[in-house]
Amino acid sequence: MIVSPSILSCDFGNIERDTKMLHSSEADWLHIDVMDGVFVPNISFGFPILKNVDQHTDKILDVHLMIVNPDKYIKDFVDSGADIITVHYEACSHLHRTIQLIKSFGVKAGVALNPHTPVTALEEVIQDIDLVLIMSVNPGFGGQKFIPATVSKVKKIKDLIKQKNTSTIIEVDGGVNLETGAQVCQAGADAIVAGSFVFKSEDPSETISNLKKL
Repeated sequence: MIVSPSILSCDFGNIERDTKMLHSSEADWLHIDVMDGVFVPNISFGFPILKNVDQHTDKILDVHLMIVNPDKYIKDFVDSGADIITVHYEACSHLHRTIQLIKSFGVKAGVALNPHTPVTALEEVIQDIDLVLIMSVNPGFGGQKFIPATVSKVKKIKDLIKQKNTSTIIEVDGGVNLETGAQVCQAGADAIVAGSFVFKSEDPSETISNLKKL
């Protein structure tokens, strides 16, 4: 299981400390939630934070863009250290073009689906993307409760990936803990994002280690 802790839940007064903690932990990726206050009802951070995180780790930076018009900023995120850039299906008028743009910079391309968006929305592009991010909460805020229907959705996207004979990674984001993480793992997920569950635990490194064992 790939574990990608979300720095949205870290202590922003000590972001260097928390990044170094994640760097020394068993975390595989670092999940970077970028919110614009338009696509989602919250604003998080942008290029300066990403650059700061990149300076303190060489782990994969898993950048999740919850923004409108993502094409305008793809190059800036690549230049700031992104290794994976995931855009939302719901935010892209020309999704295939956006995927091609991301890949043109030599980074991996992902597409996220909101809870209400059916898996069939990705039938025409699943073979072109490296990652599918299944939102198990409504995007915009950390600490939300896991939506149970996500488990069946992961199974459906796994079936689509097998049908199209691709190696697309399935990532799940929202309300992930040891219980829900195990559920999506059994359903076919390859990666999980965990924010509050990691950073609010007594020992974040141990919590990451436990998630790795799922």
